[in-house]
Amino acid sequence: MDSLLTASARALAKGDALGALKQVALREDPPALALRGIAMAQLGEHARARELLRQAGRRFGPHEALARARCVVAEAEVALAMRDLGGSARDLDAAAVTLAAQGDRANALQARLIAARRHVLLGRIDLAAAALADVDPHSLPPLLAAVAELTLAELALRSLQVQAAQAALGRARQAAQRAGVPALVAEVQDASAALARPAARRLGPDGEQRLRLDEVATLLNSGALVIDACRRGLRAGPVWVPLAGRPVLFTLAQALAEAWPGDMSRKVLIERAFRTRHPDETHRARLRVEMGRLRSLAAGLADIEATPQGFALRPLNAHPVAVLAPPIDGDQAAMLALLADGAAWSSSALALALGASQRTVQRALAELEDAGRVRSIGQARSRRWLAPPLTGFTTILLLPAALPLA
Repeated sequence: MDSLLTASARALAKGDALGALKQVALREDPPALALRGIAMAQLGEHARARELLRQAGRRFGPHEALARARCVVAEAEVALAMRDLGGSARDLDAAAVTLAAQGDRANALQARLIAARRHVLLGRIDLAAAALADVDPHSLPPLLAAVAELTLAELALRSLQVQAAQAALGRARQAAQRAGVPALVAEVQDASAALARPAARRLGPDGEQRLRLDEVATLLNSGALVIDACRRGLRAGPVWVPLAGRPVLFTLAQALAEAWPGDMSRKVLIERAFRTRHPDETHRARLRVEMGRLRSLAAGLADIEATPQGFALRPLNAHPVAVLAPPIDGDQAAMLALLADGAAWSSSALALALGASQRTVQRALAELEDAGRVRSIGQARSRRWLAPPLTGFTTILLLPAALPLA
């Protein structure tokens, strides 16, 4: 590597993208193209960065497998920043194997961290945990250690392991300060600030109470019967009953919990669950059927009793009942939580992360755009969606997670 390439690489390691470009801006050889691509990525020009990295990967010769693998890893990180989550991870896995075989341990670990961060974005918490299982941040350079600890903190937050997240963020802060990269220090500070902001609302007869993440974790582990409107399910201690795919049953459960310790009338239940103000015998018959299904799913957590006016929720072992509501109302709360990270998302990436069809996501985005809550940039396949940051609270509980809270 000549002196200009060395100077450019050192500038990139310090986060000085403009300084790096000054050294190689006019060069077209493969190493310079790769450095230019990384610099453009640091400046936020992700499309141009991806193009340059692909050019560099193609121009490296057949005997330069190590350099090509490094380009694959850099391109994967750019794709992650672009929220392009639809591609296969096979190329990244193959690059990680090549890097490890060639002795480039740092970039091999970087490839694994990128894969883990992608799994976290998609809510695949078990796969992310497996990718990080044998990663020891203490043995890494400060920059990689900070990224690893940030990923571990995000993983812990998605599972509501607040103490583990706080410890990981503390280590990430120290590593970021040693690395001396201002953007990384700011990212750690933003993640730490989320712990102090409200994450959910507890609804009760006396109104609503805002809860931080640690308070949410305490509530979920208290043994109370929690109707979780953030993750759409019932929770009592270690038992979790998911109802995300049963919207009618969850609506009924939430209505009964809001009326606890009293009962909820059949008329109100029909209005809320079936969205009609003029019930007839078919609605009342359907209500009985749905209540039977809910009673079967909630067995072991609570019983549902019929009363002269309607139905009442009766938790077992005389445990209290709590309704945990998201910090923002609306059917698109989870989508807004994803968009609130400041990145530009494609509709296909949102559909992957939310587990919904692309048509459903596109309809929801159109409604949010009409309401002025999101905006789009680009056209056709390059169209991306942005939303302003959601200030005043954290959206951790609205983000996708494949596992129930533990």
